Amino acid sequence: MPMTRAQKTAQIEQVNATLKDAGIALVVHNNGLTVAQMSELRRKMREAGADFKVSKNRLAKLAAKDTQYEAISDLFKGPSAIATSKDPVSVSKGLVDFAKTNEKLVIIGGAYGDKKLDLKAIEALSKLPSLNELRGKIVGMLVTPATRIACVLSAPAGGLARVIAAKSRKEG
Repeated sequence: MPMTRAQKTAQIEQVNATLKDAGIALVVHNNGLTVAQMSELRRKMREAGADFKVSKNRLAKLAAKDTQYEAISDLFKGPSAIATSKDPVSVSKGLVDFAKTNEKLVIIGGAYGDKKLDLKAIEALSKLPSLNELRGKIVGMLVTPATRIACVLSAPAGGLARVIAAKSRKEG
């Protein structure tokens, strides 16, 4: 059943709003993925905090107008879908990992802000630590010196207490 003009307008507005809010937009071709595979891909994208949308190419091109992703309009050819997210690393990881096990998903390219990305750049992004991993490392780096300082500061007091206890045993 063909889409009505109102449905097309609504889809253009929805994709446009998603693109305006996104930090990264990646375009993929889904060459014959099964419904189960598409469901798995969508689940992985949701877990990564990404939005994954299959859209008609003409509508996607219209939606990209007046956004920072207008430069990737030429990538919308064939059976295209677009993945968008605020976190560039997690969405890249999700797509690259999925593409490794499903040759029917082909990463075409994308953009990070106004910078156009090719497959190599997306693969490089996927190898970086995610935002949550970086946060964990920073917290670990901040906590470690504090525990070391506490150990150093408590060691002399503990040593002094042991000396006093030993002295009192000798005298007692």
